[in-house]
Amino acid sequence: MPPLIVVFAALAALDIAGVAAGPPPLEWVAKPLLAPVLAVHLWRRTGTRHGPVLAGLGLAAAGDVALMLPGPGAFAAGIAFFLGAQLCWTAAFLRAGALRYLRSRRMLCAVHLAVWAVAVATLAPALGPFLGTAVAVYASALVTMALTARVLGRRAAWGGLVFLGSDLLVGLGAAGADFPGRAALVMVTYTLALGLITTAFTTASSTAPAAAEARRADPVPSAEGRVHRAGVGDPPA
Repeated sequence: MPPLIVVFAALAALDIAGVAAGPPPLEWVAKPLLAPVLAVHLWRRTGTRHGPVLAGLGLAAAGDVALMLPGPGAFAAGIAFFLGAQLCWTAAFLRAGALRYLRSRRMLCAVHLAVWAVAVATLAPALGPFLGTAVAVYASALVTMALTARVLGRRAAWGGLVFLGSDLLVGLGAAGADFPGRAALVMVTYTLALGLITTAFTTASSTAPAAAEARRADPVPSAEGRVHRAGVGDPPA
């Protein structure tokens, strides 16, 4: 396992322990470092090839700090930072060919749209007009990210789905629907999703040279071959 991924896992464990057991210093030390450590890992593996992903991780770090602060203003700022992160990651998936991938998967798009509608209809009334609107806008970006993530294969697809679940738990807490262990579960799912999405790009980059060699060996590949040689797997249905 790469050293920085080990560091990320250790920070995630500290943060989850801080959230679950209650010592705030653990969370304040560990949580702001989660996304930056992944950004350094991605940069060391791929350079600036995935600039939008690096930018998204920077915005996620800012959102993590904002969401640790009290008050609706800090919560709104956290949503804004994570909105920017979702847009950056979506841009990266679009660059990888997400639109072409989704063109023939209309039912999948419809399911994600239904998830967005149900989540907004459930949470927005309890949050009030301002935060309800903010959550609706953010949720649309989040669902789009999760949908486009499928272009990079199973790892990114699961990362997008787990991110959806994590932020749904955040929304339930903001709407007053709390339950024991929710905050710790938010961090378990969030750190897992962040790790899956980031490492999906390092994996895709590592397969790029082999894909180029395969294209040179077979100058007229089939449609299926073009998908797999681009580093795209088959995400979960």
